[in-house]
Amino acid sequence: MAEHEHEHVRVAVIGSGFGGLGAAVRLRREGITDFVVLERADSVGGTWRDNSYPGCACDVPSHLYSFSFAPNPDWPRTFSGQEHIRAYLEHVTDLFHLRPHIRFDSEVTKMTWDPQGLYWEIETASGRLRADVVVSATGPLSEPRIPDIPGLDSFPGAVFHSARWDHGQELRGKRVAMVGTGASAIQIVPAVQPEVARLTLFQRTPAWVMPRVDRAITGAERALHRAVPLTSRLRRGLLWGIRELQVQAFTKHPDELGFVERLARRNMTRAIKDPALRAKLTPDYRIGCKRILLSSEYYPALARPNVDVVASGLREVRGSTLVAVDGTETEADVIVFGTGFHVTDMPIAERVVGADGRTLAESWKGGMQSLRGASAAGFPNWMTIIGPNTGLGNSSMILMIESQLNYLADYVRQLDVLGGRAALVARPSAVNAWNRRVQDRMKRTVWNTGGCTSWYLDASGRNTTIWPGTTSEFRRETRRVDLAEYEVLRAPADPPPPVRAASVEPAEAVEPAGSAESTGQSVRSGRTRKSEASA
Repeated sequence: MAEHEHEHVRVAVIGSGFGGLGAAVRLRREGITDFVVLERADSVGGTWRDNSYPGCACDVPSHLYSFSFAPNPDWPRTFSGQEHIRAYLEHVTDLFHLRPHIRFDSEVTKMTWDPQGLYWEIETASGRLRADVVVSATGPLSEPRIPDIPGLDSFPGAVFHSARWDHGQELRGKRVAMVGTGASAIQIVPAVQPEVARLTLFQRTPAWVMPRVDRAITGAERALHRAVPLTSRLRRGLLWGIRELQVQAFTKHPDELGFVERLARRNMTRAIKDPALRAKLTPDYRIGCKRILLSSEYYPALARPNVDVVASGLREVRGSTLVAVDGTETEADVIVFGTGFHVTDMPIAERVVGADGRTLAESWKGGMQSLRGASAAGFPNWMTIIGPNTGLGNSSMILMIESQLNYLADYVRQLDVLGGRAALVARPSAVNAWNRRVQDRMKRTVWNTGGCTSWYLDASGRNTTIWPGTTSEFRRETRRVDLAEYEVLRAPADPPPPVRAASVEPAEAVEPAGSAESTGQSVRSGRTRKSEASA
């Protein structure tokens, strides 16, 4: 701990999932090497490290769910499994020489803004350090949410969340209760159904499920992508374009989604022959209001004789007896919660103390809001990756992350232009104006009008999660930092005592082998300027 006690870095990145690693790569491409990545675990990967439950996979096509600056010609399937995505993130870490910057087992416990020195004082599990800029990339799917169920502590068997899967727990021959019917549950159910004695699914709200058209990518396709990289880019572009064309149905014309509902009903009817079970599984809200789930195995698994669907949430636990809200009782040996994450009340917000001494959680007490999904009023030189209203309901989050990386890159450029000890803090008027625009556009979207209650909504019913437009629109909105939306802070005349520089050694290779992007020297010492990377 003493080793880093007085360290001062230019940028501290929190988290090493897609957002954190993407930020690290972009900083290096901007010529910034004086940064650290603080990771609470012992390896990179974020949600794709934490979620290792049976059947875990992505519902976005592989060639779209990857960085544009690090294409992978060797994806084995059109929809990748968790192990392949995690391996990809490990590959990106090595490809861009990020490991010297990463501090594992360094969970951030507190971040406090120092208005005199214009830096963040950061406390971690491995020591303390200071940073001029903090990039919070902890993500919305990092802290599991387990509901407060009366009597749960009396349950004699194993209890765990899907994102903290207990691989030491043998499920074969057990009576398993699956609580929740979200994206994780529809993958877990068909994966464990063949081996368990009994599977009871507690379904508070049924989901719309479309077929998952997955297949192995042939060796010839992979060889073509390796030999002619343009083909991989074209494949990605086609996948992106299809989803961009679909956006208007979600954001402006929800009534047009009726055709998609008919396809989803047909998907259910093919597998579920029992009218009573079909009735339980049929949603009463517009498709798209909750995230549309993809699975070709979920409904067939539910139709198996060892599966029971309880069309109700879990109310209480009495020893090994589970009682649903509708009074249904069932016996279980294992309880698995697939009940989502703390999305609209991100735990990291409790640990961030801003310029006025308030935590970010206190500032967001009435609901999360930020400027362009990145900057929060009262929190200078602090940015989020996947911040408020940057989520997507029908496309790849990597597209949004790369747009936010563009914004981050211009942010640090603007600090360079200002020169000296300076900071930028979002003006409350700019934050309010941005959020009024977002919420006005949200009013007619399917997420607000579809008749459901989803995890996109906060406690007051406001959608603070989803971006109500196309990824192209968001990219245009985040291409540049508008200094008119920020207040410039300057250090006082008497600066704090100097501290030693970070001990990270600058790596010579900023780009992976084969990159055509050129590097030019900047006027600032210790920093190289690069042309803005297109995504």
